[in-house]
Amino acid sequence: MKPDMHPHLNEVLVHCQCGNEFMTRSIKTELRVEICSNCHPYWTGKQKLMDTAGRVEKFQRKFAKKAEMDAAKAAPAAEAAAVEAPATESTEA
Repeated sequence: MKPDMHPHLNEVLVHCQCGNEFMTRSIKTELRVEICSNCHPYWTGKQKLMDTAGRVEKFQRKFAKKAEMDAAKAAPAAEAAAVEAPATESTEA
C-alpha cells in the first residue's frame, strides 16, 4: 500500500447558523452549516405537516370548471343539431 495515500483527518469545530457548535472530524479545517440536529425540524419535532386533504378538493374544483365550460359549449351544438335534423314520425300499420 502506498504511504500517505489517505488524507489527514483534523478535529474541527462545526458552526451552525442557529449558534450550535460541535466537534467532528474532517479533512477540512473549519465547517459552517445552515442546519444541524438542534435546529432541523425533523429532529426538533417542529415539523410542518402539509394539508394533503385540500389537494383533492382543489383538483376537483379545477376540473369542475372545465367540465362546466365543456357542457356549456356542447349545449348550443346539441340544440343546433336537433334543429337541423328533421323529426321522424313512426307509422304503424
